Amino acid sequence: MYAIITAGASQHQVKEGEHLRIDLLAGKKKGDKITFDNVLFVEKDGKHSIGTPHVAGAKVEASIIDNGDDDDGVKGEKVWALKRRPGDYTKVRGHRQRYTMVKIDKILA
Repeated sequence: MYAIITAGASQHQVKEGEHLRIDLLAGKKKGDKITFDNVLFVEKDGKHSIGTPHVAGAKVEASIIDNGDDDDGVKGEKVWALKRRPGDYTKVRGHRQRYTMVKIDKILA
């Protein structure tokens, strides 16, 4: 059994017991329970349910494993952007995305 959900600006294929890294959920603590109602697709025992746009009555329950120190989020890899111009001008910018780690507990369909 698996489902495809929308979490933040991304879509994820999830199974029960799986760990998942999603966009930061500010204000949540470790151990909090969350529910994803935006379920786009569910596969159960070889039968498929496709939403238009969401599957009616389907939910995915999850619990937060890690939300970083002080709800700051788990930090992703550092991404560097380097700009070079002809001559003597260079500019380096960095970005580090923040995430929330969740564990999928149940898929209710």
